Amino acid sequence: VIRWNPVSARAPRAAMSATDFVSYLNAAATSFHSVEEVKRRLRAAGFTELDERKVWELQPGGRHYFSRNGSAICAFAVGGAFSADTSGAVVIGAHTDSPCLKLKPSSTLEKEGCIMLGVVGYGGGLWHTWFDRDLGLAGRVLVRQGPEGRLHSMLVRVDKPIARIPNLAIHLTTPDERGKGFQPNLQTQAPPLLATALADALWNEKHPAGSQAVETADTPSGKRHHPALVDLLARTLTVSPSDIIDFELQLTDAQPATLGGLHDEFVLSGRLDNQCSCYLATQALIQSLPSLAGDSFVRLICLFDHEEVGSQSATGAEGPLLRDSVSRIWAGLAPAAAAAADPSAAAFRARSFHISSDMAHAVHPNYADRHDKAHGPKLGAGLVLKHNANQRYATDAVAAALIRRFGALAGQTIQEFAVKADSGCGSTIGPAIAANTGIRTADVGAPQLSMHSAREMMCAEDVGRSLAVLQVALEHYGTVATAVDLDVDMPFCAVCAPTAGWPA
Repeated sequence: VIRWNPVSARAPRAAMSATDFVSYLNAAATSFHSVEEVKRRLRAAGFTELDERKVWELQPGGRHYFSRNGSAICAFAVGGAFSADTSGAVVIGAHTDSPCLKLKPSSTLEKEGCIMLGVVGYGGGLWHTWFDRDLGLAGRVLVRQGPEGRLHSMLVRVDKPIARIPNLAIHLTTPDERGKGFQPNLQTQAPPLLATALADALWNEKHPAGSQAVETADTPSGKRHHPALVDLLARTLTVSPSDIIDFELQLTDAQPATLGGLHDEFVLSGRLDNQCSCYLATQALIQSLPSLAGDSFVRLICLFDHEEVGSQSATGAEGPLLRDSVSRIWAGLAPAAAAAADPSAAAFRARSFHISSDMAHAVHPNYADRHDKAHGPKLGAGLVLKHNANQRYATDAVAAALIRRFGALAGQTIQEFAVKADSGCGSTIGPAIAANTGIRTADVGAPQLSMHSAREMMCAEDVGRSLAVLQVALEHYGTVATAVDLDVDMPFCAVCAPTAGWPA
């Protein structure tokens, strides 16, 4: 019997990218897990970790990364031909967070004889999609270790469906609720059900030592969270419940990411926005390494946290993370005289370019009227360049020309997106980075459907297509930039690099 294998039928590189991306998604359950998976991939590619608390000693050809708070990460590779006089950085930015339901600081909750979990909405989720789904938990736990009681962070993931937010039966809904659609109150209607009080009482009888250890522990977590939950975390991490100091947890979809559709052409998963861009940035950086020795630019990726809630944090794009990274890279590479002459790395930033990568809205076949017909990205047609006249996206004509040039060099088409003139427009990290650093920025993203749902979808083909463009951008920006002249009469580079310009 001959069986049709849709994955193997696609182009080998596209199939490889899609299956590897699914593996990445299944590892990157939260911002913390995303950063850890990116670290793992970087280490395997020869990158070494830097400590923000120490002075960096950098050299051309070096590959390094550092993380902040475990939920944001920057990684960079220095071109072997780095020059303090002419080099800059080409940056790909993305964000690690996604809308979700997070545990409250005190999550213990009991209603109508049921043990519930106190949660709060993070970001702008399509919250009705979280109902009637099998839910696990994931995040980080702060654990006391050793005789000195040092505080360590441990990642935890409970894939077992321990929680569920049941829908109300249609027979019990009011006509008003049925007419307006389901708009759940997150305070009263979104707490997930963990157990019945009866089953919980039986658990306490069978585990008196574990329950008592949690209740009498000299830790805040024992009083603010249900003993059985703390016990579950302790067993998962193989630590004592009394050593759990605190944790940051969120609900997760227990169903793993997968390929689907009649021809396995779709990626079906939560958190595509924006784990897809985190994956693309990481892989583009790693796959660009063979050409690093001959490049003069720094190739940098920054994966921020808190984009879904405004980016105003130490790890968000509104904060100092990228500017700190660029300044420290400049200080670690530039000769003393050059660093002293440009202590803020202003000239270095002026020679740089930032690609803000966040997912784009593909045309929904059932709601095609929500898109401008001339600016409606299609699934499977490649990377999307985002425009907005009101600066909700940072793309200008120069940045757009650069992205299209990278698409041409990669042999890929670039799609265009702008909202309808009578519609509002979302935003992303692009404008924030441009405003905070002065670095020219383009906003791009792979097209997807169901954005901010518990379960999203995109075309697997767009993973490989987008990756190809971003890799070319890292490899060729230093060359293409020599053909771009703005603001001054005298060209910065008297002679363009071969093949740098735009062909007639």
